[in-house]
Amino acid sequence: MIQAPRTVPSRTTAEWELYSRRHYDNPFADVRIEAEFTSPSGARYTLPGFYDGDITWRVRFNPNEAGVWTYTISSRPATSEFEGEGSFEVIPRETRGFLKATPGRAWGFEYEDGQPAFLFGDTTYNLFGMAYCGIDVGPFLERRARQGFNLLRVRLPVSLFHPPDGYNQWQTHRTWPWGGSEQAPLFDRFNLPYFHVVDRVVRQCDRLGIGLEMIMEGWGFEFPFNSRSIFLPEWEEVWMRWLIARYDAFESVYFWTLLNEYEFYPNGDWHYKSVADRWAMRMGRWVKATAQHGHIVSVHNGPPDPPFARRFARDPGAIDAVMFQTWGTTGKDNAWLAAGIDEQIGKSLSGWPGSAVFAEWGYERNPELELNLPSHEHCDPEHTRWGAWRGAMMGLGIIHGFENSWGPWAILDRDQPGMGYLLHLRRFFTEHVPFQHLRPAHDLVSPSSHEPGQRPLVMTTTDGSFVVVYLPVGGTVTFSQPHSGFYNARWYDPRTGMFSEAATAAAGATFTAPPGSGEHPWDWVLLLARQDAAAV
Repeated sequence: MIQAPRTVPSRTTAEWELYSRRHYDNPFADVRIEAEFTSPSGARYTLPGFYDGDITWRVRFNPNEAGVWTYTISSRPATSEFEGEGSFEVIPRETRGFLKATPGRAWGFEYEDGQPAFLFGDTTYNLFGMAYCGIDVGPFLERRARQGFNLLRVRLPVSLFHPPDGYNQWQTHRTWPWGGSEQAPLFDRFNLPYFHVVDRVVRQCDRLGIGLEMIMEGWGFEFPFNSRSIFLPEWEEVWMRWLIARYDAFESVYFWTLLNEYEFYPNGDWHYKSVADRWAMRMGRWVKATAQHGHIVSVHNGPPDPPFARRFARDPGAIDAVMFQTWGTTGKDNAWLAAGIDEQIGKSLSGWPGSAVFAEWGYERNPELELNLPSHEHCDPEHTRWGAWRGAMMGLGIIHGFENSWGPWAILDRDQPGMGYLLHLRRFFTEHVPFQHLRPAHDLVSPSSHEPGQRPLVMTTTDGSFVVVYLPVGGTVTFSQPHSGFYNARWYDPRTGMFSEAATAAAGATFTAPPGSGEHPWDWVLLLARQDAAAV
């Protein structure tokens, strides 16, 4: 028996429920359901269904075209209870639609309605696991939405730990997503209570307008991803098909990321391996063929080299986006400067034809917590601020992470000090400049020798109406390739989010940043707006 909707608002997740009283030894695997949807214009989408317990199977679909659609549902083996066809009407509604990769335009991402996306994210790897263990994640999501976050990095399989000592402090019961256990896994069955919680969180993100980077496989040092002789390709396909069937129809799904730091493939040994690139391209193509709503397929890197254009040269269209991580300097005396990030971004993404996000530059340390992860020790609020500006000045959306919420801890009701710096950066790029038209142009300033991490970073619009200069250690900047016209100049303080007037000057002038005080040199942002430029 099939229960089907009659009307569906466009870009809304609709469900077809299928029921059968036939006995199956394993209803997850003993029947395979597919649905084909045909739009009014003739476009066709074939989507898998999934078993959801209580003799119920579901198909989820999110139509994008107004008018009358038709559908056909079939099964293998053929079963009359799962066979059917029908039609439904899609009603227009105003919505920005799905996020799309747009390489070379609008920092690489736009919504379907053409709205440019300034991606501003947080890393909450174990959000689903926290919710499953009884933590109310709703207030945290609502706060992130109010703060302007539009993307969360989330893992579908829950990480039990991060070496050396980052065990989950919040975990109250098992979060194994499959059947059986780690000792006796049943990869053709799924933990339905866990996925019902994941559904609830995904739907809340839908309502709040928060996107999710859905990380399909965890770190390769974890079981089962470090045991490919056990987690066979057949089981991998069953797992990914299940995830796609269950979540591909949601508007909040922005990215399907294949594996966290994909170079761990195939055995948990973390370094660059060409076989990992081959795996990513093969699985990227498979996900695109199966997940027919067209969400972005991405990889998250570990080693930043070699350049991604070279890694995926055999099939550059298999991967849409790189969720790029590089931490810059993290030592006791240099973590504050986060030096090297912009240079590494330029090197690793040189020639890359896809889109990219600056998805990780460390996790801000909370000194109230035990130092269970030594790599975080010197990732202080200043490392948060300097790293964020370096990434954004390379024309990338940014995703950071905080020890309070990224994984092993769950202090979800309190933000760490660096959060304020990120919010100032977001307001600058979304309220004071047309970020979607800015492009890196570091050669606009006169060349000079700089200590590592101290070179000014420059962005400009194509027509030169806006110029943004980030001075990591303050100082003086002179433009060597000026645009014509007169500019109103203002200094933006990335610590406070406040502007102060500089001067009206002809292009090509020299500017000296205001003085600062403190243990480290002050960073400043210079904003030049041509006098005839339209207000943002």
